[in-house]
Amino acid sequence: MAVTIRELSKRCGLSISTVSKALNGYTDISEATREAVTQAAKEIGYYPNSHARALKTKRSYNLGVLFVDDRQSGLTHAFFSFVLESFKKEAERNGYDITFISHNMGESTMTYLEHCHYREVDGVCIACINFLEPEIAQLVNSELPIVTIDHLFNNRTCIQSNNIVGIQMLVEHVYNRGHRKVAYIHGPKSAVTDTRLGSFYRTANALQLEIPDEYIEECEYNEPSSVYRATRRLLALKNRPTCIFVSDDYAALGAYEAVSDMGLTIPGDISVVGYDGIPMMQLMKPRLTTIRQDTGRIGAEAARKLVALIESPKTAIPEIMVIPCTLLEGETVRALTPPADPGL
Repeated sequence: MAVTIRELSKRCGLSISTVSKALNGYTDISEATREAVTQAAKEIGYYPNSHARALKTKRSYNLGVLFVDDRQSGLTHAFFSFVLESFKKEAERNGYDITFISHNMGESTMTYLEHCHYREVDGVCIACINFLEPEIAQLVNSELPIVTIDHLFNNRTCIQSNNIVGIQMLVEHVYNRGHRKVAYIHGPKSAVTDTRLGSFYRTANALQLEIPDEYIEECEYNEPSSVYRATRRLLALKNRPTCIFVSDDYAALGAYEAVSDMGLTIPGDISVVGYDGIPMMQLMKPRLTTIRQDTGRIGAEAARKLVALIESPKTAIPEIMVIPCTLLEGETVRALTPPADPGL
């Protein structure tokens, strides 16, 4: 049987109203009293009634997460599973549960916004989805607090990994290893893809690297078979590249397989770099050179910002938070002797 607030107040030797104020963060309660009540609640297993708390605060303490990728990978997604796990931990630390938003509820179909209202979420984090869908615009333009990951809307807070610097570090790294023929297998059009591809070309131009059109291929994110086919096309070129950039670490498995199936080796015959820094690919042989995105901070900051928007709406200001990334120098980039400068 659940422990009641009356039993808790008796345990503390305090009135029910004082205990209630201590549990709900009222400023007219001393820190010592708050700590004593909190400790007593833990000892006897008291948990506030969620329905009563919702009625009192007019909040459900439930955060919506809208996460839909083309492969329907959900929590098995090689990269976003880590982001969502850190989001979940931070949400729980702040006293919130999470609910995944979708189109379906039993046999009924509803819009994302309708599902948010149905679940009575206090706010929504949007990640890894087609941000151009009309339903996303409807949700973003609603009254709900919204935080996005890796896509910027004018009136919403966004958590972004520093994709510009990440690609720049990769290009400069392979350049310094002597590579002058660099190809890029990028993902489908999106804010992330546009940013990374733009940084790729910008850095290449600064280094006076010529990037032929046939060195640019498109694939699906998180889809090794798509990268497999693109890698084989690049390796079949008469003037094939010496290094291939792959859209993401998990998809790089397709590059490993394609190189092997063509009787070649990494990095002996072709160098490969990825993006994301997922642990699995750091266990591969050879260990993948890549950019590690700080999934822990991305998810945690998204949760913190969303809770702040919910709990302090009058002081909340839409902002862009850019999270630094790190170059992981693996074993997949061979050192080459760069060609002589024709100007010398």
